[in-house]
Order: sequence, then structure tokens, then C-alpha cells
Amino acid sequence: MSSYLYRLGRLVARRAKTVLALWLLLAVLLGALTVSLGGKLQDDFTIPGTESQQGLDALTQRFPEVSGTSAQLVFVAPEGERIEDHRKEVRAVLDAVEKVDHVATVTDPLAKDSRTVSDNGRDALATVQFDLDLDELPDGVTADLEKAAELPSGSSLELHVGGDAYSVTGVHVSATEGIGILIALLVLAITFGSLLAAGLPILTALLGVAIAMAGIFSVASITNISATTPTLALMIGLAVGIDYALFVIARHRSQLAHGLGVEESIARAVATAGSAVIFAGVTVIIALCGLVVAGIPFLAVMGYAAASAVLVAVLVALTAVPALLAIAGERLRPKPGSRAHRREAVAEGRPHATTLGARWVRLVTKVPVLTVVVSLLVIAVLAIPARDLALGLNDNGSADPGTAPRETYDLISRDFGPGYNAPLFVTADIIDTTDPVGVMDSLGKALGGYDGVQKVALATPNRTADLGLVVIYPTTEKSDPATAALVKSIRADGGALEKRFGIEDVRVTGQTAVAIDVSARLSGAILPFGAVVVGLSLILLTVVFRSIAVPLKATLGYVLSVAASFGVVAAVFEWGWGADLFNVAKVGPVIAFFPIILMGVLFGLAMDYEVFLVSRMREDYVHTGDARASVDSGFVASARVVTAAALIMIGVFAAFVPHGDPIVKPMALGLTVGVLVDAFLVRMTLVPAVLALLGRGAWWLPRWLDRRLPVLDIEGEALVHHLEHADYVAAHGEVAMRAHEVEVPGALAPLTFDLRPGGLGIVHGADPVARSAALAAITGRLGFTGSLVVLDRLLPEEAGAVRSRAALVDDVSEAVRLAGARRVPALVAIDSPTSLDPGQLAALSALTSRGTTVLLGMPSVPAVPQVADALVPVRALPVLTDPAASVADLETVR
Repeated sequence: MSSYLYRLGRLVARRAKTVLALWLLLAVLLGALTVSLGGKLQDDFTIPGTESQQGLDALTQRFPEVSGTSAQLVFVAPEGERIEDHRKEVRAVLDAVEKVDHVATVTDPLAKDSRTVSDNGRDALATVQFDLDLDELPDGVTADLEKAAELPSGSSLELHVGGDAYSVTGVHVSATEGIGILIALLVLAITFGSLLAAGLPILTALLGVAIAMAGIFSVASITNISATTPTLALMIGLAVGIDYALFVIARHRSQLAHGLGVEESIARAVATAGSAVIFAGVTVIIALCGLVVAGIPFLAVMGYAAASAVLVAVLVALTAVPALLAIAGERLRPKPGSRAHRREAVAEGRPHATTLGARWVRLVTKVPVLTVVVSLLVIAVLAIPARDLALGLNDNGSADPGTAPRETYDLISRDFGPGYNAPLFVTADIIDTTDPVGVMDSLGKALGGYDGVQKVALATPNRTADLGLVVIYPTTEKSDPATAALVKSIRADGGALEKRFGIEDVRVTGQTAVAIDVSARLSGAILPFGAVVVGLSLILLTVVFRSIAVPLKATLGYVLSVAASFGVVAAVFEWGWGADLFNVAKVGPVIAFFPIILMGVLFGLAMDYEVFLVSRMREDYVHTGDARASVDSGFVASARVVTAAALIMIGVFAAFVPHGDPIVKPMALGLTVGVLVDAFLVRMTLVPAVLALLGRGAWWLPRWLDRRLPVLDIEGEALVHHLEHADYVAAHGEVAMRAHEVEVPGALAPLTFDLRPGGLGIVHGADPVARSAALAAITGRLGFTGSLVVLDRLLPEEAGAVRSRAALVDDVSEAVRLAGARRVPALVAIDSPTSLDPGQLAALSALTSRGTTVLLGMPSVPAVPQVADALVPVRALPVLTDPAASVADLETVR
């Protein structure tokens, strides 16, 4: 992968202005598309197939008068007066409200059949039922309602307007979120010692976020996207966009400080840091797309949208960032003697003792057992409140204090009871009954006898008398476990109620029941999703680090970070610790999809820090064999970038906490704590201590597993070989292939050779398996160990490119056919030809004369003079000498 990225980086550096123009054009086009389509966000927190959703669907089809959203009007009489004494004023307001567009019904709280008056006699509660759902209400309807709900001149009443129709449905981004960008800019300026270098990640991250947000709003015109989705995508996209650009720019500046040319440095930065960016981005994308495991459509869409923002951030880091680096040119090179230049010298190991990272790693590894114990104790203390974390869906009780919806909510809870803000709808199919009114009245009385029911507000059939509805006010609020218990109890008795009253399909529905069902489904999805994430973590890290202990340690660290994050969020939102400090509008359950979102995002970030920190340690261990020293040197080399990346993430996430909406706030706080704990307490404290304890055992992997695992070139090792090959070609001339110690276990012993373009190689030996293995490996069709470059492509990383230019055939006749083609392969390998007659030799000569390199796999070498005479035009004639063992061995003969 790094070889492809190297070429991409060089191409972008040479076409920088064109690349940036394309990105800007894409942003403009998507912006125009968004405006023209006019996509609208929704708050459709429903789950198809649940009982509550089935009940809502039945109401929409058969009882449309009560299927839409609703608003609430609370009339309050002056102290010492009763609301009944103001009947005319109440009636005048209700008459005006009934004329508002899309208002289906308005209940009269003073009427005998729908009396809703508080116990103190001062308050009356009227319900305004719309004929459309909240997401379908046209703009301005709620404003028209407020205008109509004006008390007559001179009235002494108070009137409060609220209800579900006033639920938050927009994306709210305040100036406070900009503080995160300022924090990121400050961290970058300190990290790079250059305002120009510090500004580039901010600029590219904003470009990526703008494109992602435009795409999300465009898609909102054709599918349902919740109002929280863009905020989540903005928060994640901004954080990872800055971080990914940081990794590329930091590598580029380091290389410039060591004298590398601008274009070459950009190519190498994209190849090395870009590989890690791709891995980090892919892990976040996989985790976010993994939200589909929960089986909840709106959550899956939320995951896809956030994943798209991460994908854009990765693409921007690989293309727009290097383009800007090319335009900046020499201005980004640290000046000799500057602080940034001296710091790069320290990073190369001259000297380590002066850096904060060096002092920290010596401290935490001096007594590693103590470090491990203290770190685990701190995390355990932070995680204690997690056991009390409660989940639910937000309502107007979480709105900002002082707003009309919140004041109405609080007033209803105080004077009528919290259950009046959480009505339950019980529907029943009554098509077979001969007394629909009587049956519904009896059903209402039966439901009114359940524990936890404060009042039965309505029990009536629909106009066609085939569906009945009972509206219940519970004694507890929506998020109270007692309300969920009431729903569960009614559902459990559904069969008995159907049999008792001769009805069918008794269902508990309404927004309160929907919230309970969604919370239950999300709570049940946490463990399966966690298992997927943990399993993915183990597999990915085992492939990357070729180790058993490192993935286990890294995955356990991730679990600890999640537990600490859950604990802090529970302490703030459930226990109320620091609630005022964090501007928490209401202490209570957090949004039900908080745990899954946090687990998915934090997984990607934790793997990000693990790879950047531990890969350098592994690289040093591979080169030196000193496990203990590699912990120190690897930490010192990567700690500064990881620290900067973590601080940026913390700053961006924390900026969404003070004025974030009640859905985003717990996620922002959880991610802030999660990144803080994972980066500084787990990765930069616990990890080096554990690796120091394990020593060489940290890098142990069974040989049989090592052979079967794919190779992920996260550290840019392929680029090193690519550059080595370029140096070899510069010193020795062009080669079609170059092999060093190429071995196929069980089939081919180590093979070392090189071959010029247009040359002929004869792979011979008694063992046909060995001959076939050699040809298959050289043409990119078989795995091997060792170093092999074919047609300037590094194998196995670029095996696809080799296969596209190399033909592997069974006999010479197929090669003869290729010789007559208009386009011939760059390499032709012929497996097990039986002989070489003059005509065949002439065909092979025609191939080589056109620049094609030919390999023959034969049991033995034909008479050399015959071959030489037939292939006079060939520039080089490599010949195999038969070794003692029955495997192939190439020698180059000039």
C-alpha cells in the first residue's frame, strides 16, 4: 500500500493546483445541490417491527385524528382563583387554535368528557392534535399556533405552549464549538512551531467537514436522517480531519528538517503517515458502519453519515493536504537552529534525555508493576458510576431551562403529575364487537386499575368503529423504570384483555412506548456490538503487530477506556456531579444510543493511538532486537505527535459540551473523557509499562499463525524496499526482476537473482512443484517470504499490478500466440515446456526483442550454445545451474 501511496503523493505534489481546484469544485457543487434539494432533517427515532411502531402505523391508517404530533396548552389562573371562572377566555383561545392549519382536534380541558384540571383548580391542560407527524409539519405552523394562542386583552391568565411539536429538530452549532478549533490551532502551533503549518490542518479539516455536511443534507432529501446526525458527523469529522492532517504534515516537516526535497518528502509522508491514516480511518469507518448490528435503521443511517465524514477526512489527508504542502514548498522547512529543527534532531536520538517524553517513559517503566496497579485503580474509580448509567430518549424535560417547551413541561409535571408528559396509547382491533363504545369504556376502566396509572384520559372507538384507543397518563415520567414496567405489564396481559373483551391486537404505543422500545432494543444491542468491536480489535492488531500479547493488551485498554467514559458520564448525568458546571439541563437518563456511538468512535481513535505509538516500538525492536530499549526509543519518537493528536481531539469534543443539545452533550463529554483516558492513561502510561514487563514476550507469535496472516504495511516498510530498489537501479541499471532470499515454505528454497528487461531466465530443477512455485511467486500469484521486485513493483504488496502485466502460461505455443498480439505482456512465464525447437526459440526471441522478459520453467537446461545462437538479439542470458537439491536456483550470466 505504501508504494501506491508514494506514487500518489508524488503525483499530487506535481498537480497540486489541479487537485485543490477539484476539491473546491466538489464543495461548490455539493453546496449548490444541497440548496436546490432542500433536504430536511427528522427526529424519527422509531424501530420497524416493534409493537409501538405497529400501533402507530395502525393509528395512522385507521385513526388519523390522533396519529400526528401534538402540542399542549396550559392555562394558569391567578393565585386564589380557579380556572373554571375563566371559561370564556379559555374557550376563545381554543376556538382560535382550532382554525390553525393542520390542527385536527383541540380538547377542552373544562368540558365534562375531557376534564383536565389540576388538583388545586388553577391549571387546565388542553391538547392540540395535528394531522401530521412532527417531521412533516410545514415551517411556521408552530409559530401560527403561538400567534393564535393569545389570551384576550385584559385577561389575567397565564398561557404556556409546549408539547412534542416543539421538540428540537435542527442542528445547533454555536460559537462555543469554535473554541475547539482555537484549541486545535494552539496545539498545532506549539507542535510545529509555525503558524503556517498549524493553519493547514484546520483549513483542510474545515474543507472536509463542509463537503461531508453538504453530502449529508443532500441525502436527507431522499431518505430519513435524524437531526442529531449532522452534529455527530461534524464533531467526528472535524476531530479526525485535523488529526489525520497532523500526522501527514508532522512527517513532512520532520523529513524537511533532515534535508529531504519538498516533492520527495511529500511522497514519503503520504506513503508512511498516509498508510497509518488509512488504517486509522478504516477502523473508525468499520466501527461506525458496524452500528447496523443493532438492527435500528436511524442508528445505522447515523453511523453511515458519520463514517462518510471520516472517509472524506481520509481522502482530504491523502490528497488536499499534500497539495497544500506542495504549494507551501520551502516555507514549511524548519530553519536550521530553530526550536522545531532541534526537536527533530532529538527525535532521531540525539539526545533523548532532554525531552518530556523521555522523562515520562523512564518514570512509568522504572517500576512497571506499580504503574500498572496505579493506572488500573484510577480507571476503576472512574468506572464505578457506570453501573447506574440509564438510557432513554430525550423529551422537552431536557430542553434548556427558561424556554417555553421546558417551562410548559415543568409546569405540567408539577401541577398534574410527570405522567401527563408521557401519555401511553393502547390500541385494540374492535371490528368484531357489536358495542364498540361500551367495550372501549370497559377496556378503559380495566386499564385504569393498573398500578402506575394516574388517569385514563380517553377511551373511544374511531369513526368506523374498527379500532379503539385508550389514552393513559402514568404516574411516572417517560424515563422512569416504573413507566417501562407499566408498559410491560399491559403487554403481558394483552391476551387476557383480548379474551375478556372480545377484541384483538391489543398494543401499547405512542411516543412514550416508542422511547421505551428503542431504549430496550439499544440496550440489548450493546453486548453484540461490543463483541464485534472487541473481536475486530483483536484481529486487526494481531495482523498489524504480529503478536498475541500486544492485541490483548490493546483491546483490554480500549475496554477500560470505555468503562471510564461510561462512569464519568453516569456521574454527571445520573448522580448530578458537576451538572451545573457542564450545563446539564436535566439530570437523568442519557440518549439511548450513546453507548454504541461512543464505543464505535472510541474504538477507531484507540486503535489510532495504539498504532502510532506501538508501531514505532515494534520497528525499533525489529531492527535492534532489544525489547526494553525499543519501548523507550519508540515512545520518544512518537509521543509528541500522539499527544498533539489527543489534545486536539479532546479540545474539539469538549467544545460541544457546554451548549450542546441534550443528545450530543453526553456523547461529547464521553468522547472527551474517553480520549483523555485512552491516550494519556492507557496508551502513554499503561502500554509502555506492560511492554516493559513482557519484554521479548510482547512480540511473540506462533510461526504457523504468522505464515497465515496477511501483511498490512502500516509502518511503510514496503516504501523502504521501494526506495532501496530505486537506489539499486540507479547504481546497476534497469532490472526486470530482482529477488533476494525468496522462499515458498514447503515448495521453494531461498532464491536470489536479478534479470534485465528483455532477458531470458530458465528456472530448472527436478522438482516440478519448485519450478511452478518460483514462476507463480515471480508473477504475483503465490505468497512467499523474502524480497522480490518485479517490473518495478514490490511483491506481495503490488501483486495485482504485476499480475496485470505478467502472463503465466503452460507451454510455449501460448507464448507464441502472445508474441503475435498487438500488446504483449511485460513478462511471460512458461511453466514446464517440454522442449525448445528452433521455431519456438524464434518466437521467444521475438518476444524479448519487443522488451518482454521471458522465464522458462524446465526440468533441465537445454544446450547453451543452441539457446545462445537462437537468441542472439537478447541483451542478457541468465541461466540456471542445477543445485544439489531439487529446487530452482538462478545465476545471472552476462
